Amino acid sequence: MHLTLLLLPLLLSALPVAAQVREFSCVGAERLTDDAAVITFARGRDKVQDDAAGVLRPLAELAVAQPSRNVCILGYASGSEGGAESGSRLAARRARAVGLELARLGVERDRVRAEARTRGFASGGVDRRPGARVVLLP
Repeated sequence: MHLTLLLLPLLLSALPVAAQVREFSCVGAERLTDDAAVITFARGRDKVQDDAAGVLRPLAELAVAQPSRNVCILGYASGSEGGAESGSRLAARRARAVGLELARLGVERDRVRAEARTRGFASGGVDRRPGARVVLLP
């Protein structure tokens, strides 16, 4: 009996984790205008500025209040911020930084998808300024 109690944690740790992964797509999110915000970054930088919290806070509060809605963060880099590969990496770092800020504001990480968007990804009419676009999906 005593040995069974000692081995129980070991046996339980061998079981598969039953975490729920939220499946959702950000395709087309750049065209949504409701419940969206743009976070700007200094040229070549991926650090979220202090004033971004004021822009993100209302979206984070809405996301926390409506847990069935997921969040897409689309990171962008301008053509003058490096070549295609380095620009994509910069865009991804920007999106990730905004995602971490949303998590700090209380939004669960499994509800957030951070993606880099390159100039060729989306058709015309998409805001591709250096930064990140945050969209609370309907």
